[in-house]
Amino acid sequence: MSERDVGRGVVEALNEAPLGRFHMRVLLTAGMGFFTDAYDLFIIGVAMALIKVEYHPSVFLIALVGSTALIAALIGATIFGRIADVFGRKAVYGLEAVIMAVAAVGSALSPNLVWLIAWRFVLGIGIGGDYPVSAVIMSEYSNRKNRGRLVSMVFSMQALGLVMGPLVALVILAIGVPHDIAWRLMLGLGALPALGIIYLRRRLPESPRFMARVQGREEAAAEALRSYTRDELQADRRASEPRFRLSLGAFLKNPRYLLLLVGTAGSWFFLDYTFYGNSISSPLILKALAPNASLIQDTALTLLIFAAFAVPGYVVAFMTIDRIGHRRLQFIGFAAMGVAFALMAVIPGISKVVVAFLVLYGLSYFFTEFGPNTTTFVLPAELYPVAARTTGHGISAGTGKVGAFIGTFTFPLVLTAFGLSGVMAIAAGTAVLGILVTFLLPEPSGRTLEEVSQEEEQVGAERSVPVGAWSAGGTESG
Repeated sequence: MSERDVGRGVVEALNEAPLGRFHMRVLLTAGMGFFTDAYDLFIIGVAMALIKVEYHPSVFLIALVGSTALIAALIGATIFGRIADVFGRKAVYGLEAVIMAVAAVGSALSPNLVWLIAWRFVLGIGIGGDYPVSAVIMSEYSNRKNRGRLVSMVFSMQALGLVMGPLVALVILAIGVPHDIAWRLMLGLGALPALGIIYLRRRLPESPRFMARVQGREEAAAEALRSYTRDELQADRRASEPRFRLSLGAFLKNPRYLLLLVGTAGSWFFLDYTFYGNSISSPLILKALAPNASLIQDTALTLLIFAAFAVPGYVVAFMTIDRIGHRRLQFIGFAAMGVAFALMAVIPGISKVVVAFLVLYGLSYFFTEFGPNTTTFVLPAELYPVAARTTGHGISAGTGKVGAFIGTFTFPLVLTAFGLSGVMAIAAGTAVLGILVTFLLPEPSGRTLEEVSQEEEQVGAERSVPVGAWSAGGTESG
């Protein structure tokens, strides 16, 4: 151990660590899950165009097939998030990938729409469970200076999934695969990346912060950190970390955490209502814009918008988030989204000027990624204490997916009833609401997780001193 490491506990070592190879390993392990999440969630928009031809479903069933995975994600995010705070991040990390792989295959083999809806529900549970655990794993391995960049880079893997979905669909359609097989291939291929990351996730050790500060296993945490980083980062095994427990009841009764939940869950709800409704319904929106275009042309146009606008938004976000500020970036993104949606709603005849409409539509995607689609994932992984971090993130992510469900379910109905201008007007309104709830959040950029979550001040009576007092039930003893 180097001289500068002597006396440093696990938390301090992680907070001040320079960027290293182990950060990239955690990033890849967590990020590949988000590639899979995005592919599985958004491929249904393209597949639905083929499913409609085969089954001739009602508008209600179209909306249900597209949105059922999202409401299931509420269950997965909330349950897995709480389990990870009670039993540890390791207890569930990888299990959610297994669920996603099985459900993707089940979706592809569905004999009818009822079975497809059922399998998409199972898929949503796995996807929801991936959100809190992957975000918090990355945040708890991150340093103070680069935490926003690292967590947002995990989330930016979603950009590859966004692009890969239409790209895979384009290839399958272009080579002439029969439509009744094509949509099954599109859905089933989501199992491949999920299977690929199970091994990596099971090899990742328990979060050293969680081991030290919740489980009271300082020596084991220091050894796990040394082993996983291959001696790149070491901590003093004798250093004592403050230990905390926070029961679910105490968390939900704490006024500060409830206010944070309104901010993180509320902003995620408003973002996802617009983002998922817009993205999954993009083939319908583009069809309304250009009704005579073929499915291949619509799919290619969707791919172009994602590649030209959404992907750069993700990249600029993770490159600048720690300089701009995590909360401030959320303000900027919501404001720019609102302007873009409002212009599409109020400019007379904008939908008839295809190029102008597509530029505004693309800019709405850019500022969604360069803004709240990234920050709503990052902020809940920072603002809650270690003993309730995945709980807070899970509730926030689950609430977001309720918004996504409502948006995906209602966008086709609103589009049918009120046209493109009606859809965009509602999207502009939700962006304004997102700005308002963001005021409830503090700025965590450049601060340690322990400082921004105010663990010492807020946990108080929930602090658990004896190692033997830690229990899965969330009660104090000893």
